[in-house]
Amino acid sequence: MSFNDGDFLEVEYTARNAQDDAVIATTDEKVAKEADIYNKEIKYGPALVVLGANAVVKGLEKELKSMEVGKEKEFTLKPEDAFGNRVEDLVRVMPLSEFRAHNINPAPGMRINIDNVTATVRSVGSGRVVVDANHPDAGKEIKYKVRILRTLQDKKDRIDALCRTYDVKPSKIETHDSNVDIYFDSAVKKDADYFVNKTSMLASLFTYLKELDKIDVHEEYVKERQKADRKEKAEHADTPVDSIA
Repeated sequence: MSFNDGDFLEVEYTARNAQDDAVIATTDEKVAKEADIYNKEIKYGPALVVLGANAVVKGLEKELKSMEVGKEKEFTLKPEDAFGNRVEDLVRVMPLSEFRAHNINPAPGMRINIDNVTATVRSVGSGRVVVDANHPDAGKEIKYKVRILRTLQDKKDRIDALCRTYDVKPSKIETHDSNVDIYFDSAVKKDADYFVNKTSMLASLFTYLKELDKIDVHEEYVKERQKADRKEKAEHADTPVDSIA
């Protein structure tokens, strides 16, 4: 079996530094905890990969295209096929005063945004800060263990997977020929992250589902008193009749 650009795959993987076997990324929560890289902000579990979307390094995408569903594969990528070779011109020295002017107290390992480029603070001293815009794993050979769990063919499954990727979980999805209705009921927390993630998710739907011409988003908002009334009615509905005094 082979896969092509535009295919939706659900995969499990663990990536390690080939030199010291240190885990740098994984979809497995247990592996993350054992490697002491667990992050409570990350949702572990199968990851969606849309081939051709440049969402993963090119060497990994190439290997995925030749794999089979259910089969596990291990391979090692050279830096140029992983996170790239290091470019010394991307390392620069900046005055500490420039950070202080923006109320930033730089420290080694801190990730910062400089002119819309993410960089890592390498060192701080003598009024100078060394920042590195190379990817943290640039210049390294990366060892992967990967398994393709399934390929997503159904439109609703693809939409649901993209929603989960952006941490926006609809309460209901209805698909039609060239349009889709996506519902977010009052149980969905509509905070700032929701609105930012929803916007990115909608853009991705149009990008990766070429057949879509229209997306209708339905959002439900309920006053707190009405929420409480609904909860109370639901609790009463679940109460056995013979237990009511």
